[in-house]
Amino acid sequence: MTRSATVTRTTRETSISVTLDLDGQGVGDIQTPIPFLSHMVDQLARHGGIDLTVRATGDVEIDGHHTTEDLAIVIGRAVEQALGDRRGIRRYGEATLPMDEALCQVALDLSGRTYYVDRLSLPKARVGTFDTELAGVFFEGFARGAMCNLHVRRIEGDNLHHVIECSFKALARALRDAVR
Repeated sequence: MTRSATVTRTTRETSISVTLDLDGQGVGDIQTPIPFLSHMVDQLARHGGIDLTVRATGDVEIDGHHTTEDLAIVIGRAVEQALGDRRGIRRYGEATLPMDEALCQVALDLSGRTYYVDRLSLPKARVGTFDTELAGVFFEGFARGAMCNLHVRRIEGDNLHHVIECSFKALARALRDAVR
């Protein structure tokens, strides 16, 4: 039985297509108009052991919010669909990861109940063209789409690239554990 799904979402602002295989090899083929977001989603695939193909376009001439949020919702929905009735999975996952000076923790429960707790406490800034506040937007959208309880916490770290990347990698590892 394969645990895979393809989900698309088209709105006035975005067009998103995601194909996901929870039992993949960690291969990402990610195309978004936001390079740092593409890099983060690739980390989700690689460190989560998930094969993930993403095609996303959006109104980034306004800002990256719609693209980031809609992509997260679609990835979450693909996870939710790929899990089916969720029988036999571990359900809970947790990971605490370092990346240079950064240390982040992610805990999740694939319960079917949506709740997101953001303890990243990121200042408003940019990493490339990516607004740092969009990290929380992504995680909240993912929690809604995957119908999971998700806590993301920055324990240490000042380099915003490192903190955000560390948090995405921690989500990947927590998800990898929870879907086993």
